[in-house]
Amino acid sequence: MPAKPFIFICGADDFLVGRVGKERFDALASEAGADDFAREVVSGFANNVDEVETAVNRFRDAVQTVPMFGGKRVVWFKDVNFLADSVTGRAEGTLKQVEALQELLGTINPDDVTVVVTASPLDRRRSFPKWAESKGDYSFIGGDGDNVESLVAVALAEAESNGVTFGDGAVEVLLAKVGANTRLITEEVRKLANYVGDNGVIEDVNVVELTPNVAEGDFFEAADRFFAGDLRGTLDALQRHFFAGGDARPVISSLQNRNRILIQARVLIDAGELRAPSEKFGFDKAAWARAQEHYSAHFGGDAEKSSFNLFTQNQWYAGKLVAGAKLPTLRRLIDNQQEFLRAFEEIIQRPHDQETVLREMAVRCLTT
Repeated sequence: MPAKPFIFICGADDFLVGRVGKERFDALASEAGADDFAREVVSGFANNVDEVETAVNRFRDAVQTVPMFGGKRVVWFKDVNFLADSVTGRAEGTLKQVEALQELLGTINPDDVTVVVTASPLDRRRSFPKWAESKGDYSFIGGDGDNVESLVAVALAEAESNGVTFGDGAVEVLLAKVGANTRLITEEVRKLANYVGDNGVIEDVNVVELTPNVAEGDFFEAADRFFAGDLRGTLDALQRHFFAGGDARPVISSLQNRNRILIQARVLIDAGELRAPSEKFGFDKAAWARAQEHYSAHFGGDAEKSSFNLFTQNQWYAGKLVAGAKLPTLRRLIDNQQEFLRAFEEIIQRPHDQETVLREMAVRCLTT
């Protein structure tokens, strides 16, 4: 089969697309024996129509330039962003430049020049991506955006490339701590892989101990110790948090969010709709699906992750939170929520005593 005239790599995440593109470009340049004069990188990033035209013209010049010492040229048109559904991407002038780009790519002779194009984000409804898929060596990287499945796939792929695997629930804990940041996910997986070694298994405890809490508003250590009923551990975690210059409000927010999840789970368990989960296996999948079908409408059909809707949480992770909390009574959970509100009001009145306010709150909640 003859070689495709160009390589087109695209996806919703510019970091993943760029990383794959660089790996492909470096490998092709090495394979072709291309020296610094035979390889070229052209930026396709454009903020307006004029910059789109400039980028396409530079790419054309790079493709049509004859190597100084002969041989094959390798050209990377990177960070192309004008194929997106954006103001610039929809502009008439941009659409004309995309037509010109398509015409140029269609005339490339892969025996003379190897071309790699990386584009993110991309409006896949347009004709150009469909044409590129049919005519080029096409790859779509990372799934559609930052949904959980796509992020899990990123973590698993990075683990595989580093020769390690994830234990039960470890990926979910990683995503909960890092959030929808693919760059951080890959870097954290790489760090964890170095920790467990070749052919090792990244367990959830490794993630808890080694991965920082960078997801907005989530402070695991104090919340974990609090809902495990560990007063000493909670006080120690608060001391470390404030010693590092932390603020009280994010901690209260984290406690409230988790408490809301526990209240919803407690009600469903008391009603017999769910069984109390184990830390290893979480909620029963069939029971979770039935409860979600019956009650999700009462949450307004909210699909975005929210502590106000139990069913927007990852099922395994929600089960681990509930099991790890040794689920208190509904009355205790409601009292907790009142105590969190009281603490918030107190730090407004005593802004310089935030650690003291939270320590007093923890004592009241965990000793009554």
